[in-house]
Amino acid sequence: MTRLNLMLLLAVLVSALYLVHTQYESRSLFVELDRANTLARKLVVENERLQVERRTQATPLRVEKLAKEQLQMRSSSPAITQYVTMQAQAAAPTQAPAAGASAGRVQGLQGNDSARPVQ
Repeated sequence: MTRLNLMLLLAVLVSALYLVHTQYESRSLFVELDRANTLARKLVVENERLQVERRTQATPLRVEKLAKEQLQMRSSSPAITQYVTMQAQAAAPTQAPAAGASAGRVQGLQGNDSARPVQ
């Protein structure tokens, strides 16, 4: 009988220790989950803040201001715009029409009096 009581007492102790260990592990996992949720909320808020900042940085007025100040760019106007026109040239009799047309384009873009401002 004492042997049976001893075995039952040992089983109860093992069961109690396992229960304490399981509760401790459960609480540890809950704390870790709560920390992860808190970090996720912080990351979402940070992401939203960065999105707003990115939209603010990319506004057209800010981009234009930076282009003028840092890159010394200026807005285009008809006074500083140069237009390139291409004059049609007759194809040589030995060339195919497509080859003559592309040669005319190349020659026209090389600057044979075709680059001049429009007045």
